[in-house]
Order: sequence, then C-alpha cells, then structure tokens
Amino acid sequence: MNMRRNLVAGMGVAARRLIALPGITVERPRPTRDGDDGSYFPNARLLTHEGKEVRFYDDLIRGKVVAINMMYVSCTGRCPIATANLLRVQKMLGERAGRDVFMYSITLQPALDTPQQLKGFVDRHHVGPGWLFLTGAPEDIEQLRFSLGFYDVNPEVDGNLANHSGMVRIGNDVYQRWTMAPALAEPEQILATINHVDSRAVHTA
Repeated sequence: MNMRRNLVAGMGVAARRLIALPGITVERPRPTRDGDDGSYFPNARLLTHEGKEVRFYDDLIRGKVVAINMMYVSCTGRCPIATANLLRVQKMLGERAGRDVFMYSITLQPALDTPQQLKGFVDRHHVGPGWLFLTGAPEDIEQLRFSLGFYDVNPEVDGNLANHSGMVRIGNDVYQRWTMAPALAEPEQILATINHVDSRAVHTA
C-alpha cells in the first residue's frame, strides 16, 4: 500500500510539472478496475492484427511506456491522418519503438474489424514493428475505451463514431504517469510527451 501511495503521489508531482508545458494536458485515467496488481485498467483478452491473443494489462501495459489511440478500419476522417502522423512518431522513435516504447491502436468497431481486417490496414499503411492493432469482444473494447479516457460526457456525442477521440493516451505504468496528446499534433510534440513519461529517454533517432 505504501508503494502504491508513493506511485500515485509521484504521478501527481509529474502532472504538476507537465501542466506547465504548452499543449500538454495531464490527467489520470478513469479507474474501472482495482485488482491485486494495483492496475487501473481491465485485463481484457484481445487479439492482435497478427492473430495473437493477449491480455491488455498483463501483456501490453505492465511495466511499459505506451502510446494508445482508437481507430476503425472503415474510418475516412481522422483515422488515416492520425495513423500517418503516428507513423512519423514511430520513425522518430527509431530503435526505441517496440523496445522502450510500445504503440497500440484499438478498434472502435470490434464486430467488423477482425485481425485480418486490421492486418490489411497495417499492410496498407506500412506500419512497422512495435505497433499492434487490437480487437476483442465489444463489451471489453467499450470498457477499455472508458478506462483510457476516450469518451465524451454527452451520450449523443459519445455514441457517434464520427466524433471519436482524436487523442493519444501516453503513459508509463511503472511510475503511474499518464497524459494525453492530440493525435493530429506535430509529431515532435507527441514524441516530447512520450519522452516526458519515459525516464529512460536520452535521445531519439
């Protein structure tokens, strides 16, 4: 319990420091689970675009620095632009991508976006290693969406996929340090936000 209180306190200090930076908003994810591991996130079963089954917290989040956004294959609005923008971030990360920083895109249409559909999206956009596209049971995706803060308090707005969040949730699970950046921000700004939560960041490619 003392360790957990220290992590939460440390997150608060980090948040106060980051709030002073222009264009960066710091907030804590909405809690939906308080398991024995102290995680704030559901440990939902998901499938990657490669067809591999993973657990959201145990396999994707635990002990890692991550950048997470939501998308869907048939989206013709923000998704292709956000993906292209995040591809630039991935290239700027260089060897850190998939080693120090892990990128995840979760579909908002799990009933339609099978692993095969996501794999086609990955191939069309020439996404490199270290970035997984994920699908799962609709109820699990919905729980993840809320736990990550990708929702609107207005139910009508929240229920319209065209209004889905254009944000990237960025965090360091070790220090419980979480923030957000706009997916359409300059790639340098998104990278700077990642670096602020990654205590190991010294330089980028």
